[in-house]
Amino acid sequence: MQEQKLRIALLAGGTSGEREVSLKGAAGVEKALLARNFEVLRFDPATDLGRLFEEKDNIDCAFILLHGKNGEDGTVQGYLELLNIPYQGAGVLGSAIAMDKDLAKDLYLTEGLPVARWEVVTPRKVPSGRELVANLGLPLVVKPVREGSSLGLTIARTENELIAGIETALTHGRSVMVEQYIEGRELTVGVLGNDDPEGLPLIEIVPGKDFEFFDYNAKYVPGASEEICPAPVSAEISRKAQDYAIRAHKVLRLKGYSRTDMLMDSEENLYLLETNTIPGMTETSLFPQAAAAHGLDFPALLEKLIELGMEKK
Repeated sequence: MQEQKLRIALLAGGTSGEREVSLKGAAGVEKALLARNFEVLRFDPATDLGRLFEEKDNIDCAFILLHGKNGEDGTVQGYLELLNIPYQGAGVLGSAIAMDKDLAKDLYLTEGLPVARWEVVTPRKVPSGRELVANLGLPLVVKPVREGSSLGLTIARTENELIAGIETALTHGRSVMVEQYIEGRELTVGVLGNDDPEGLPLIEIVPGKDFEFFDYNAKYVPGASEEICPAPVSAEISRKAQDYAIRAHKVLRLKGYSRTDMLMDSEENLYLLETNTIPGMTETSLFPQAAAAHGLDFPALLEKLIELGMEKK
């Protein structure tokens, strides 16, 4: 890609509940970038924002490997914009929109994309459990509006579980989404590109028998879940899911890459759950698996993301 070494600021760690996941991914990313002849400078936004400012004129591009609040929500992206440092992935607006599951679902609907019905609960707007059950039925998925990696997410099968789930989710933020539960297969679809993004091969996620759904432990404990790539679905479903993911990517104003999670019910209806703007980035994470099936190995994927980030700038 380059005649001389590009200096990459690798941002990892941060202050969210996904800090350890970020740091684990950064080790592999740093190793792969060094092997591709990049120079890598590590920065932890929890402690190093001042040093990043001091080094700004010596950095060619930033690679953001932060998840959740103060990393995936547009805050770090805004700081990099102020420093005039290019970076991979979504900008300030797209990052903030996608992080807000309520707003993202509103935008999915404007694009004609299918979603499960939902309501939002806040400390000032707390319908009774009976009202929520009457409006949405049971079971229900309860999750923070602005959180990642299924942190604070529960499935409520009774009114009492619903109230307990709302209380749990409120410890992660001031807005909670209560959503219809869709029984079905979990699929995820990566999207890669700026102005003309393309869909990557689908992955099906099958949580292990000890997990009711793809929660934090099912995501990150080795061997806890099975990930099948390409997903064993028809060509028609594959095309439809890729189309939905690309449309979600565009309506949320994203750039570079994203990964949209979906559920497919027994009648093969698809429902969008959420779109991730900084997907996990170990070699075995979902997005790199899909990229590999598409023909981009892990180092080549990282190089492509940096190229797209600098092109965007």
